[in-house]
Amino acid sequence: MDSRPVDSFRGRTSAYLRKWARRHGRSVHAQVIRGAAYSLGSGAVSVIILWIQTRF
Repeated sequence: MDSRPVDSFRGRTSAYLRKWARRHGRSVHAQVIRGAAYSLGSGAVSVIILWIQTRF
């Protein structure tokens, strides 16, 4: 199996992310962490709402 298409895709993707980070003044790692925190918070709120609905 030829891994060149996968390597090419990976290279293009990492180059795109580096350019995006420079344009927006953010690091990709910080954005991933921000997205994960947002998702966890949203999930926690959903669990609380479901818990309240089942209790009352």
